[in-house]
Amino acid sequence: MANILLLDDSEVASRALQGILARGDHRCVVATNVQDAWKLLHELLLIDLVFAELKLPGENGLHFIQRVRLDPLTKQVPIVAYTAVNHHDVIKKTLSVGVQNYLIKPYSDEAISQEIAKALANPWRNLHFEEEKSFCKLTGLKPEELAGMRENLRHSLEESIPFFSDCPEVQDRVQTQIKLNGLIEPAETAGVWAVVEYLQYLLAMAESGNWEPFKMAKEQLAYVSNLIHCHLHPDYIPDGLMSDQDRRAKEESEERSRWEFADVSRGPVVEASLVAQQVETLLACPAMDNVAAAFLMASDTKTTHLTHLMDLVSKDPSLSAQVLIAANKLERDDMNSLEDPRTAVGLLGNLRLSALAKSLPSIPDRHMRCPPITWAQFWMFLVGVGRLAQYAATALEFKDIEPNAYTAGLLHDLGKLLLVKLYPFGFPTIVQYADMAGISLQEAEKKFIGCTTQEIGGNFAQAHGLPAVYTNVIRYVNTPAEAPGDRDMVAVVSLARQICLHNHVGYCGDTPKDACPPVEETAAWQVIRERVFPSFNLRAFEAQAHEFCMALKNELSGHARV
Repeated sequence: MANILLLDDSEVASRALQGILARGDHRCVVATNVQDAWKLLHELLLIDLVFAELKLPGENGLHFIQRVRLDPLTKQVPIVAYTAVNHHDVIKKTLSVGVQNYLIKPYSDEAISQEIAKALANPWRNLHFEEEKSFCKLTGLKPEELAGMRENLRHSLEESIPFFSDCPEVQDRVQTQIKLNGLIEPAETAGVWAVVEYLQYLLAMAESGNWEPFKMAKEQLAYVSNLIHCHLHPDYIPDGLMSDQDRRAKEESEERSRWEFADVSRGPVVEASLVAQQVETLLACPAMDNVAAAFLMASDTKTTHLTHLMDLVSKDPSLSAQVLIAANKLERDDMNSLEDPRTAVGLLGNLRLSALAKSLPSIPDRHMRCPPITWAQFWMFLVGVGRLAQYAATALEFKDIEPNAYTAGLLHDLGKLLLVKLYPFGFPTIVQYADMAGISLQEAEKKFIGCTTQEIGGNFAQAHGLPAVYTNVIRYVNTPAEAPGDRDMVAVVSLARQICLHNHVGYCGDTPKDACPPVEETAAWQVIRERVFPSFNLRAFEAQAHEFCMALKNELSGHARV
């Protein structure tokens, strides 16, 4: 990848060259006049090659080339005159100034690729520095020692800027010579010839009594300081050269570091109050990219039967939550809470579902692709809990909750999807921290975000009007006895979650640290036992539940979506 500066006032030429460069994954910045080109060359610094049109309004391209060649810091920047001007005298004069090549428009993909390859073969910035390996061998320095010397030189140059900026006014030749010699020596020792050459130039000017060049000292010294910085940090990209993709990558890297290197002993990375505010900004329940795309495709097709949409929705927590939220907002004869996602799909119909699909926020798949955390494993866990909750409700003869037990299990960990949407690098960091610290995921969540994903999910569900039974399940699944209502449902899902966790049906980020406790010792059973018949065979149920989990793992492993 090369960084190209184009000096050309033609918009057509600009679009044409950028199109060619994009095919080679090169970056390009454009200047329409000499002043802007000069500014970009100095500000961006990482320009590998300049393509310059000679015929420009005002100052022409040849003047720009001459100016670059006269500057001790930029004189080695490769420049290709790529122009519509084909006069022999102009060509001769331009070549004499020192260009890499002189080419006549229109642009040629092959010619441009060749010129870029030439420029990258021996990057001009490297010519300002002694090559590290050979220089260290010659001087006996270690690479880290050489890097430290160059970094110290950079700081010394920055500290000297005020002194040299005052030189045109003070004109103290002796002090200026002392200051310059004091910088030239460490620059030579560090093998930074750009600095040596520039400072020697200033020294010669000071000795001759010419203080005019010192008026540019501030800009030039900042330039060489940045040159050293770029040499020491080869991955650095100036903002002006960043593509949208580069900016996103930089932002993600900074955000990832914010979470990974957080010192939670000093407090959460994000306060609970801010998390609550962020949750309030979500207009709908976010779905994974691939799920959202499949839903949009299915709902946007007039020929799609609602049965297909019902199947799609009933297998996904985000879609189930959002269709229930949307359907419960509709005016209808029976205004009782609608709790079945399939019924909600039928009530909404294709038209409303299509509109819902187009406005659904999504989560990039890569944000749930941090093994062992993957969307496939998390989906398997949620579906597993849903299926086992339904199985348990049937076995316990809780006929009033049996129809919606699966949906309750599917939705119970909705808060984690909300966390991933808001803080994509928070969830994997929290999971890793919990594992390394040997604490529960809930404890780790409180350290990083001041609250739990159960609270996040419960707040979202309540704010958006998700049926109360699901809101209670989401909020109290780990503490069923505290649920203000729907305790049977909360307890059944809590029990199903506990059994699925210990049988490793998928993965939700929480890793049990002990063997699966007997059902009768779980918090869920303390709620359930008062509601079961005396003849209920708990041991048989427990054995059957574990067998059911094994069957679920085999079944869902073949259907887990990636």
